[in-house]
Amino acid sequence: MSKYFTEDHEWADVTDGVATIGITAYAAEQLGDVVYVELPDVGKSFKAKDEVATVESVKAASEIYAPLSGEIVAMNEALAENPALVNESPEGDGWFFKLKLSDETETAPLMDEAAYKTFVAGLE
Repeated sequence: MSKYFTEDHEWADVTDGVATIGITAYAAEQLGDVVYVELPDVGKSFKAKDEVATVESVKAASEIYAPLSGEIVAMNEALAENPALVNESPEGDGWFFKLKLSDETETAPLMDEAAYKTFVAGLE
């Protein structure tokens, strides 16, 4: 399995030691229309659960946390021009950043897709 989910509604798709990070469709729906995304700088390092980015919507501002530890190796520059990508494709083109993982074993406590769906169903 390469896609993991957190209770804070972030997802991480891990391939060859690099995780693409974004928010889930559930989180995007809860936020409403996203109007601004503040992303981390490439080269910055974060530990799991550190605040990494901020997303602002017509409803509220929300922090995005790193689900895993590592160094930012890319950010989704398309979000600066079109933050609505987060709503249009939260688990696709609306990704936030890529993280070169410092410890892949940190994926162990994260949920797989089935567990995340069960978690979200319990929230409704």
